Amino acid sequence: MKKLIALGIVVFLALLSFAACGKKAGAPATGAAGAEDMLKLLPKDAQGVVMVDVHRGITTAFADKAIKEDKNYQKYQDFIKETGLDPQKDIYFLAVAMAGQTEGTKQEAAAVISLKYNKDLLLAKMKKEGSDVKEEVYNGVTLYSGIKAESDKPAGGAFLDGSTAVVGTDAMVKKVIDVYQKKAENILKNEALAAVIKTANKNALVWSAFVIPPDATKKLSQQNPMMSSLEGIKAIIVFFDYRDKSFLMEIKASGGEEAKNKQLADMLTGFKALGAGAASKNPDVGELLNRIEVSSGPDFVKINAGLPEDILQRLTKSAAQKVEGMIKPKEEPKEEPAEEKKNEETEEKTEEVKD
Repeated sequence: MKKLIALGIVVFLALLSFAACGKKAGAPATGAAGAEDMLKLLPKDAQGVVMVDVHRGITTAFADKAIKEDKNYQKYQDFIKETGLDPQKDIYFLAVAMAGQTEGTKQEAAAVISLKYNKDLLLAKMKKEGSDVKEEVYNGVTLYSGIKAESDKPAGGAFLDGSTAVVGTDAMVKKVIDVYQKKAENILKNEALAAVIKTANKNALVWSAFVIPPDATKKLSQQNPMMSSLEGIKAIIVFFDYRDKSFLMEIKASGGEEAKNKQLADMLTGFKALGAGAASKNPDVGELLNRIEVSSGPDFVKINAGLPEDILQRLTKSAAQKVEGMIKPKEEPKEEPAEEKKNEETEEKTEEVKD
C-alpha cells in the first residue's frame, strides 16, 4: 500500500509541471470516471495496462494512518495549501498504458489521471519551482514537455479537460490526445489485449493486464534454460485489493502447456521454501509464506495470497528497523582531553627511561 501511495504522490508532483487549455470532448464529470471510462482513453497499440482506484486506496484507514504518521506529513500539508490539490479528496483514477518494448528501444508509457484541480494554483507552484518546461500545441491541446524523468525519453503532459490529465513520454502523451479526440482507436480495439482485460478483476484496488509476445518468452528460455517453463505464456493478469483489513493478491500467467505450467509452479513453490530460514527467526515471515498459494492447470499458473494488515504492519516495521540499523553511522572514537593525553605520553616516556 505504501508503494501505491508513493506512486500516487509521484503523479501528483508531476502534475505541478504542466497545465493546458484544450477543447473539451464530453468526458465524464469530475470523480465520475470509472475503469471503463479510463480504458477508452488509452491507445490501441499498448501492450499492457495498469489501473489504480486511487481514491479508494488512499482513503482507506491503513493509507490514512500511513500518510499522517509519515515524517514528511507537514510537507504533504504544505503541498495541499500551495496547490489546492488534496490527494485524498481530488485524485480518483490512474490508468497507465505501456507500449511494447523492442530490443534497442526504451519503454514508452503514459498515465491518464482523473482528478479535480485548480489550474492557477498549479501554474503558480510550477513557476515557483522554476521548472524548465517547454510548451507545444498538438492538435489544439497545449503539450508541456521537458519534464525531468528517470528515463532518457522526453517526458511531458497535458490537461485534456477540467477533470482529466495525462503524463508520460512525449510520444505516448500525443497518442492519448489522439484517442481523446477520437482520431485514433482506443485499447479496447486491441483484440489480444482486450481479451485479457476481460478476465481481469476490474473491481480491485489495483489491477493490470499484459500481453506477452511469443518471442519474449522464447528468448528468455534460450538465455536461461531454467526459464524454459515460461515458454508459451501468453498473458499476465494481476490484482491487488484491500478488504476487511486484509490485502488480497493474485498473479496469473495464462497460456503454456500443462506440464510446463506444473514445472513453473513447482519452481515457485521451491522459491517459497527458501524462506524457511527467515521464517524460523521471524514467525510473521512464516505466517506470510503459509498464506501464499501456488497452483497450476492446463493453461495457467497462479499465485494467490491473503495477507492480514497487522502482519504486514509488523513486517514493515521490522524491515524498517533493520534498514535503519544498517545505515546508522558508526560512532567516532571520542577525543581524549589534551591534558590527559599529554600526561599519558609523559608516563610512557618515563617508563622507557626506566627500562
